[in-house]
Amino acid sequence: MRHPAPTPEEAIERLARYFDGPQTRQGLLARRALGRPATGDAALTLNLIRHLAAEVRRDGTVRGGFLPTAFRLLELTDLGADEETTAIPRLTTWLLAQQGLPGCYSDGCTKPRHEAGACEHFLQGFFSPAPAEQRVAPVSLPNGKVFRAEPAARFALSCLALRALMGTTARTYTGPGRHLASLATLRGAWEQWDGYFPPDLVLTALTALASAPGEHRSLGGITAFVAAQQMPDGSWPQADRFVALEALLVAGTPEATAAIRRAVPALAASVRADGSFGPVAQQERGLIGLRALLAARA
Repeated sequence: MRHPAPTPEEAIERLARYFDGPQTRQGLLARRALGRPATGDAALTLNLIRHLAAEVRRDGTVRGGFLPTAFRLLELTDLGADEETTAIPRLTTWLLAQQGLPGCYSDGCTKPRHEAGACEHFLQGFFSPAPAEQRVAPVSLPNGKVFRAEPAARFALSCLALRALMGTTARTYTGPGRHLASLATLRGAWEQWDGYFPPDLVLTALTALASAPGEHRSLGGITAFVAAQQMPDGSWPQADRFVALEALLVAGTPEATAAIRRAVPALAASVRADGSFGPVAQQERGLIGLRALLAARA
């Protein structure tokens, strides 16, 4: 017997039960979003910050890798870690030192890249996740999206680092500002869906852009462009739904919120009985889905 799909409110309750127990960053942030903190969540916050900071090496990396280092900075700022008393300055310093190094996405120029405004003649401030001769793809971002092509992986990792830095005082520095400006003017991304840049890369760029605070945001009509690509069923063609929702949640514009609301029926219907959306990046996607459902309800 086939059971009816859960309503948005039922989906929220399933996710609330799913996140009721996990002693994780996602569980903590989910309970905060729901306004249902668990006993001990205040102590858990401090313990998570302490644990995450302790794993940062003296050189400012986590396990010597670009992805875990960038994501660790994002995790700590998400939890409200004090920039002055944690490992945040070491993480920030190391990431900033990777800006413009060989192997960054903007290196080099070809005719297609030049026409898309995606080469060194147009782009500045990108971070190098590794030397050019070292392969970084395939790479799986925390939201579960896998980028298998080498250029796309380098672009996505640079955007993740930029997003993480936007939660620190480094957001006011010239280097990250150049990266933001480059993303905002990428005509190959904002003029044609699934053109030179595949949709998930467009959405990853939007997430980084939207992470910039107030005066540094350069969204313009970008969220409207993304919202206009949405299909009648609330999905985006050739794009990962959770990548799209994460970008729109960070953007928070009226166009973004309207697009999230259109995505809710299918999103709610996809919540499993156990409160998950499937085996991929379970807690991270659960948190994105919960935030989208709550944003649509607001």
